[in-house]
Amino acid sequence: MPETAGRGLRLNQPDESVVEEAGRLHAFTLRMTHLDVHQEPGPQLTSLLVQIFGFESVAILDADLDKVYALGEWGPEMEDALRSAYFFASSCDEPEIGLSRRALRIGELAIGSVMLRGELSPPACDSIASLIAITFDRYHSLANVSRTESARQAEQLRTTVLDSLAHAYKTPLTAIRAATSGLQAMGGLTGGQDDLVRLIDEQTQSLNDLTTRLLMTARIESRDIALHKRPVAAGPLLEEVIATLADRLAGFDVEVKLEREAMTVCCDEELMRSLLTQYIDNAGKFAVPGSRITIEVVERRQHVVFSVHNFGPSIAPEDRERVFDRYFRCAASAHRIPGTGIGLSVARQVARAHGGDVWLASDPVTGTAFFASLPKEGSQPKGA
Repeated sequence: MPETAGRGLRLNQPDESVVEEAGRLHAFTLRMTHLDVHQEPGPQLTSLLVQIFGFESVAILDADLDKVYALGEWGPEMEDALRSAYFFASSCDEPEIGLSRRALRIGELAIGSVMLRGELSPPACDSIASLIAITFDRYHSLANVSRTESARQAEQLRTTVLDSLAHAYKTPLTAIRAATSGLQAMGGLTGGQDDLVRLIDEQTQSLNDLTTRLLMTARIESRDIALHKRPVAAGPLLEEVIATLADRLAGFDVEVKLEREAMTVCCDEELMRSLLTQYIDNAGKFAVPGSRITIEVVERRQHVVFSVHNFGPSIAPEDRERVFDRYFRCAASAHRIPGTGIGLSVARQVARAHGGDVWLASDPVTGTAFFASLPKEGSQPKGA
């Protein structure tokens, strides 16, 4: 008889330092949700970090305000190190001197940096950096709201509200992800408990993706977005998008056709990725299971044209002009297939911001194809 018989199942106990660290992260997350983001968050954050984690020194750079907030003793090189972490979007740990440096990011965009001197694991430092970044983003969003409160146009106000709501959702979503990561790091979960934590994490990521899409919608429609255009290879870009949608495309025969092997398009890569993600994700939603989805890139006069074709329910003629309108969903699919009616409006805004356009063709026999055209590098944009 094993020694454990009659004593019940003994689970592996997490290290005490891990438990303590998770508890401090939990306390920090709770305090973050109650910060006054109508005031500069930098002084509040440095004070909280020292108070909760007992750091010897804390320094934070808010790149939008171009301000550095610091507590504790730092040498003259501190500000240069902070700015270097921000400019190069770099993160590193120097355990021999107890120093951790992190870039603060919203998605792929660096918005500042943080330096922490004390004892804390790299994953915990990553969580702290994420929470600080979200708080800065909330503060700047509310600051933008206050600057536009006097705007009279209803569309401007609608865009501001949408942006603020999306930012408001980011904070609790980040807190949930930090909590699930902490539970997994602590260990000692049963198989069923681990499955539930993973499910929470997956669904939180889905909500996070949706709020990111809402933010992109607001920023594009506010016409304040700045394009960062450069030549991008079409093939690798499509491969990357297809890889991120592997679950959606499972069971489909996905075919990619390039008119030329080394085709490039001059675009803002992040925005173009969002357009293609929407098109290909839609094809996976509506295509007949097991059918072929064809993604093609061709050159037509002064434009590069992307198309995504699938076999599924056709789009009624009266709906074809409206499917790119914000929040519109075809009556035939609105109750059968989940969606928000936002993605295709973002796709149109992205194409038009580049001087291109979007359209579709749909037929019960030949299937449905969505198109997006962007001007070739050096060509005259539409409407210029």
